[in-house]
Amino acid sequence: MQKLFRHCGNLDKRCYEQYALSEEILMEHAAIGMERIIRERFAIGSSVLIAAGKGNNGADGIALSRLLHGDYAVRLYMPFGVKSEMAKLQLTRAETIGVNIIDIIDSIDTIDVTVDALLGSGIDGGLDSDFLDMIKKLNSLNGYKLACDIPTGISTDGQVLTDAFIADMTVTMGAYKEALYLDEAKDFVGQIVRTDLGLHSSLYENDSSAFVLEESDLSLPLRTKQSTHKGSFGHAAVFCGEKDGAGIIAGTAALRFGAGLVTLVIHEKITPPPYLMTSTIVPDSATALAIGMGLGKHFESEFLQKYVVQSSLPLVLDADSFYSKELLLVTEDKERKIILTPHPKEFVSLWKIVFGEEISVSDIQKNRLEFARKFSKRFPHTVLLLKGANMLIAQSEKLYINPLGTARLSKGGSGDVLSGLIAALLAQGYTALDAAINGSLALALASRRYDGANYSMMSSDLIDNLRYLD
Repeated sequence: MQKLFRHCGNLDKRCYEQYALSEEILMEHAAIGMERIIRERFAIGSSVLIAAGKGNNGADGIALSRLLHGDYAVRLYMPFGVKSEMAKLQLTRAETIGVNIIDIIDSIDTIDVTVDALLGSGIDGGLDSDFLDMIKKLNSLNGYKLACDIPTGISTDGQVLTDAFIADMTVTMGAYKEALYLDEAKDFVGQIVRTDLGLHSSLYENDSSAFVLEESDLSLPLRTKQSTHKGSFGHAAVFCGEKDGAGIIAGTAALRFGAGLVTLVIHEKITPPPYLMTSTIVPDSATALAIGMGLGKHFESEFLQKYVVQSSLPLVLDADSFYSKELLLVTEDKERKIILTPHPKEFVSLWKIVFGEEISVSDIQKNRLEFARKFSKRFPHTVLLLKGANMLIAQSEKLYINPLGTARLSKGGSGDVLSGLIAALLAQGYTALDAAINGSLALALASRRYDGANYSMMSSDLIDNLRYLD
């Protein structure tokens, strides 16, 4: 788990004031970080095009050209000249050793590595036509693409400003930045790698309330004790509604993920797999509930009040739950473990019911972190898991982003699997936050284990792949 920051200017300032480091030292280490990555991945003699801007991001790129010169076929391109004092200094150094500085790139079709060092740490205004033309040309080049700090065209809020550089890798300087983990940026940032700026990240960073999750954060419900029975691992009760397949998928996932027992709470007779029990009421032995997946209007209000709203059992709300004012009454329960797992459209309905405000899916996607923070501030006792290209988890104004999901998950049934995973962990005694984090990680990593075509994965494949997590 790594800390996330919206801006790093104050972190740089601490380096100057507290550690007696200079802007030049930080810049040199930024360039060294990019140099190391290129040397690790590309043979001596490979061609490298560095597109450098006029500010300090450009200065990072110019410094990189100096470090690679002599071993690599470097071409330094500065379409807008240089303006900052550091950029001017770095250019003088590059010129002194004979770095190849070019005036045009129109004749370049193939390059081994293209480095985007045009803008960096994020912008908030629009891009003019010259920048857009430049981005289009850089994107058209063959070869590997590396962005310095943040791809040009991505704003501080993680929004794509008309167009952006499409990187295979983004080297973020000093600390991980929130803008790199917004859904809209996911197709532009590529692999995200941090490089330190002259001191360890623990010294560079200060406190943060946002974090990015890593594969190593997964805590599986492994069975370490030998003297146990099925009751030792909880009993998940999954409501099976009008679309009973959704409940069956969730129940199957819960059983696969370690719940000792799983019961489908049904309204009418169904034929589930033999390993799932059925009941017309919530069993007395249940230790967690999941409701909403394919729910429809199957259950009467009195039934829902008795077995869901007035219950004290840990609860996962999903799907149709976010259109029910009755079920959403549980958000006011401050003593209960409650996890909400909406996708953006469901979050619109949830927001309208609990806040009384009209918002759109577009509003949410442009401001995912801010909406999650606002929800978490109003309901600090609940856990929100907002689905998306990067799953966002919030509780008590702390945010956790899971960037490990894949496009394979963009298919009906994936969310039902997620609900089952979280219900299984709640049933086994995990806290609400830990259940949401580990359920989301298990879902993402199971999708990565799938070795078929990325369009072909089904919920059953996800569930099967859970057995291979370690």
